[in-house]
Amino acid sequence: MKNPFKVMISFVVLFVGAMLFTSFREDRQQPHGLSPVLLTKSQFSVVNEHVAGMSVTKFSFPYRKQGLSTRQAAAHLLSRFTYGGRQDDVDAVVKLGLEKWFLQQLDGQLKDDSLDLMLQKLKDINLSNTEVENQFPGNARTLRMAMREGAIDRNSVNKVDNKAYRDQLQAYMKQKGLKPSQELYRQFISQKILRATYTENQLRELMTDFWFNHFNVSLTKNQCASFVPAYERDVIRPNVTGDFETLLMSTAKSPAMLIYLDNFRSSGQPVTSAKQGGVSGQKRPGKGGLNENYAREVMELHTLGVDGGYTQRDVTEAARVLTGWTIAPMGEGGYGSGTKKLLAKLDPEAMEKKGYVREGDFLFVPGRHDNAEKEVLGHHFSSGGGYQEGVALLQMLAHHPSTAVFISKKLAVRFVNDHPAQQLIDKMAATFIKTEGDISEVMITMVSAPEFWSPDALREKTKSPFELAISAVRSLDAQVRQPYQLFTWISKMGQKIYYFQAPTGFPDRGQYWINTGALLNRMNFGLALAAQRIPGVRVDLAALNGHHEPESAEAALLTYSKLMLPERDVMATTGRLKPMLNDPSLSTKVAHAAESVILAKRDTRTVAKAGAGQQDMLAQVVGVIIGSPEFQRK
Repeated sequence: MKNPFKVMISFVVLFVGAMLFTSFREDRQQPHGLSPVLLTKSQFSVVNEHVAGMSVTKFSFPYRKQGLSTRQAAAHLLSRFTYGGRQDDVDAVVKLGLEKWFLQQLDGQLKDDSLDLMLQKLKDINLSNTEVENQFPGNARTLRMAMREGAIDRNSVNKVDNKAYRDQLQAYMKQKGLKPSQELYRQFISQKILRATYTENQLRELMTDFWFNHFNVSLTKNQCASFVPAYERDVIRPNVTGDFETLLMSTAKSPAMLIYLDNFRSSGQPVTSAKQGGVSGQKRPGKGGLNENYAREVMELHTLGVDGGYTQRDVTEAARVLTGWTIAPMGEGGYGSGTKKLLAKLDPEAMEKKGYVREGDFLFVPGRHDNAEKEVLGHHFSSGGGYQEGVALLQMLAHHPSTAVFISKKLAVRFVNDHPAQQLIDKMAATFIKTEGDISEVMITMVSAPEFWSPDALREKTKSPFELAISAVRSLDAQVRQPYQLFTWISKMGQKIYYFQAPTGFPDRGQYWINTGALLNRMNFGLALAAQRIPGVRVDLAALNGHHEPESAEAALLTYSKLMLPERDVMATTGRLKPMLNDPSLSTKVAHAAESVILAKRDTRTVAKAGAGQQDMLAQVVGVIIGSPEFQRK
């Protein structure tokens, strides 16, 4: 009898070998170290040549010059700009026309009636930040409110495992109509999974994911977590294909970002002149003092890049420019409540006269701003500039040549390959500069370039766990009734969406996702999905093939590989996977092998359950395809 652990390890070796071979091949081909983010004089010349000779409004896709048929090119577009396409989708793109389909996706205005009906059940995702503050005040504030109103005895709070205390708190929340924060997060996560699975505007959803990751905020920081849903909904999603300056400015003013990177508390003592300040540009910390977190990340991660040509002094000076940028009062006793009484005394005219600026949930407080002279990246800011200093700084960063290169490279890494050619980055940066940061035009330049269609780009990106899960349910035409169940599996595979703690966001290169434990979980996910072992996610495998029953496991492997991997040469893939079909209990053995590997560090109850009793041939075949190296690529 075959050792089940050896069966699984053999597959993993095959899987990892195929994936790593791709990554190593890219490493050998691409001269990584020769592309600094800061534009050199030679790069400026290249950019200027592109700007002088291009027409960004007229384009066509040069896929034929790269040896691709129209159907192969359509499949490539679907692999990069959707969360997974099927044979019917290829037909639709070819019929509409590749360029027209791409423009339609950039526009992102296709009707989503069925999706909208699903999202209606998630009512809290549409709440304003003020409404969230009032309905989801969080544990600490709820407790303070309950103690202040006498609903909870202060002496009972510190007692360990006090059931009476917990019951009192729940009763208080019910009486006041308050909800636990986890309910909001659950709805927020569910809407992302439903949108990615069902939206007709697939590119808009992918771009929302890209820019959220670029301007990352995290649910792990409790102070800003409740503002994250509105951040994605109102700040990121509406601006994903617009101009970069608007996107940057909107994120800078968002409560989620202001709290996440601590700029809402950054302040400096107002200084109206160099004489009053003692030394020109000298800062006088006020309450809270100067905080450089946002200033550093807005240069390093949001605009210029780590090699973008700024210094530590630029970071400090930029932080001084952005003092006074904070949060307007929201809710009863929530963030910004400290300025509520002050603002109540001022009518709009008085506020404007005193230098206050209020835009939605953003507030500029002149009394917390450092009014002395400053200099950032050689740009001089005269004393007394107030709110407009921050606007000017962000505009300067948004249109800086290093930003054009940095953003272009990140887009190319996401949508072309892990190590895009410098020539492609130059073309995209040229468009960025010419169009003053028009994201749509930069995307058109990217997809119109030969590099996008080259062999170095085809199927050279590795799906993240989120992309794998969504592409799998889309390829199987699954009915997702409980999206949060998919979140559990995506987290198990290594990507807990919205919970990445660092401001960098999730890495966008395939090697980050490749490790034995994660790959075992990917295989288990495929088997669980195909065998109907994920609650609230239903698939009809027979319907995908018109209810025609394959003659054998090998025939099913070929048929379903063609259905799930449209316009790819599946013969090599099926050849590698055929040996795995000789074992009728593979799925159970895979689950048991995975359990023995990860027992020490994971809860394996779901994994074991996923494999229990799975003898259905078709489910086993489809599960193996989902776990195969070819399906992992896009």
